[in-house]
Amino acid sequence: MLRVLAVDDEVPALEEMAYLLQRDPRVGDVATAGDATSAMRLVSDLVAAGDHLDALFLDIHMPGPSGIDLARFTSALAHPPEVVFVTAHEDFAVTAFELKALDYLLKPLREERLADTLGRLARVRGHRPEENRVAVELAGRVRFIPRTDVFYAEAQGDYVRLRTAEGSYLIRSTLGALEREWDGAGFVRIHRSVLVAARHVCELHFDGSRARVKVGEELLPVSRRQTREVRDQFIRRISGDPGVS
Repeated sequence: MLRVLAVDDEVPALEEMAYLLQRDPRVGDVATAGDATSAMRLVSDLVAAGDHLDALFLDIHMPGPSGIDLARFTSALAHPPEVVFVTAHEDFAVTAFELKALDYLLKPLREERLADTLGRLARVRGHRPEENRVAVELAGRVRFIPRTDVFYAEAQGDYVRLRTAEGSYLIRSTLGALEREWDGAGFVRIHRSVLVAARHVCELHFDGSRARVKVGEELLPVSRRQTREVRDQFIRRISGDPGVS
């Protein structure tokens, strides 16, 4: 699991950033600091204890040393963490990438954009989730459901609805971001607004040029554009093609 430090001098922004980081199942520990000086002290204490961080999520404009100063400080470490800048200003993008920042995110922070960054971070740091779980919010609680329980995902505006045997859950994401994050996990795009889990498809129905897939007790339409690709993918799965995940 990833260990990260979020740094921002504005309390609401820091709390929002920490909350979004904690919602991602790839993230384990989230430490916070309200300024760069406190962050430098925390990082130094971790290094002295033989511990480490995977990444810093930094604001740039802060009282005292800036986020740029903090990034330069950590770059001198024997095992520096990755750096992700989270700022309302576009002016420092060139400087950020000169410092080899992993990413440069603009405020307000969007969860789907953060998910893309965390995916890159996990790959760079060689982490894999202990469990492939999805965080869903229910009446003020965050529940983690196994990704293998998801029958299909359907786009609904700025959200995606996940359908399982137990019910459905809304998560704040886009279907495109989810498709990239779940690449290789056995989900097939059957429509511009639907990703279906191949493991839960029990039947394919064809009526002329139209197709539908049966998932649980539901029949989901396949778009005309996707029909041939969906048919070919499932035929390869049935035939045991090793190139199909």
